[in-house]
Amino acid sequence: MSVSKPEIKKCVLAYSGGLDTSVIVPWLKNNYGCEVICFCANLGQADELDGLEEKAIASGASKCYVEDLRAEFLTDYVFPTMQAGAIYERDYLLGTSFARPLIAKRMVEIAELEGADAVAHGATGKGNDQVRFELTVMALNPRLQIIAPWREWDIRGRKDALDYAAEYNVPVKATEDRIYSQDRNLWHLSNEGGPLEDPWNEPPADMFEWTVDPLDAPDEAEYVEIFFRNGTPERINGQAHGPVDLVRKLNELGVKHGVGRVDIVENRLVGMKSRGVYETPGGTILYRAHTALEQLCLDKQTLHYKQQIGLKYAELVYNGQWFTPLREALDAFVRITERTITGTVRLKLYKGNVILAGRRSPFSLYREDYVTFDEDDVYNQGDAEGFIKLFGLPMKVSAMLQREGTGFTEYETPDFSDFKRD
Repeated sequence: MSVSKPEIKKCVLAYSGGLDTSVIVPWLKNNYGCEVICFCANLGQADELDGLEEKAIASGASKCYVEDLRAEFLTDYVFPTMQAGAIYERDYLLGTSFARPLIAKRMVEIAELEGADAVAHGATGKGNDQVRFELTVMALNPRLQIIAPWREWDIRGRKDALDYAAEYNVPVKATEDRIYSQDRNLWHLSNEGGPLEDPWNEPPADMFEWTVDPLDAPDEAEYVEIFFRNGTPERINGQAHGPVDLVRKLNELGVKHGVGRVDIVENRLVGMKSRGVYETPGGTILYRAHTALEQLCLDKQTLHYKQQIGLKYAELVYNGQWFTPLREALDAFVRITERTITGTVRLKLYKGNVILAGRRSPFSLYREDYVTFDEDDVYNQGDAEGFIKLFGLPMKVSAMLQREGTGFTEYETPDFSDFKRD
């Protein structure tokens, strides 16, 4: 039994100008008979934005918004995630994940401004982005209808989408020979699909559109100093930068030295594994610097607990749960931890590596006179004996009880010296 389509008069489409969203414009008009308004967030896609408005109109859209959200992206989404130490499955710095809630938030605002009754996105029915877009819409305006063409249309792959684009004269970058699914913003460049679908295949060299191959990077290391104030990066080599310029400058350095390439097989929210190859040059540098400063300035208990927070924060961001009370609560915890994260970190960039070369802070908890082996007034080495006895008391009691019962502890290696074969 087929389900009838809802009556839609006006729809706002999250539009990138890529293959999927390009063909969605005529598809929405053909299948819903609705007016289509495109919205593209400028998150640092560079030349991908060239001619975007004209292309959307030529494809059948009545209007196209292109808005610069780069500063908001970094200040309200990227930096808080970095400050939380959030990394998904050890490698992924969440470049696509935290872009989606911002795009969807602004898409909802435009839909309300334009009096639209629906929004649409180009995420596939197998991926994570459909969840990220739709959870945001549900959280911000649950009355809006959500259209996900990949879950409705007969297009079953990128070749079909290319054929549809050709039928409606929509120019696209993708080809059958170079058929990656890409996402680019100021933070990263991602690639999926094509030859990457076999995890045994090495990523093709021509796939890396951003970073220099580490083998071809300069033979001399380059030093860079990053100053943070309350966990937020503000200066590079002593020079002040706003968020956008700062990340752009670090990207240039990272690109030059082949920094930030990641090849990961990750667990998607929908239950399957997928392979992604990411380039995050400036972000990799920032994460390393921020982590180094936290090691210097956070006490042991806070630092260890924050590692657990980082895991949960990454999971929430990856799963599209940005607009949730838990994420806000975790942000409150993180903001407290960032109050003393002020100082400078010196890094050495060399052939794909980000090497820590120095760090200093007025809030440093490290004191050379405390850790020295020489005599000092703070730490009496003789006190360690009592501490060790108390710290190890549960282990000692357990071993004593086992010896009384069996004659040895469970960790004791049996003596086979007298064992003889028959």
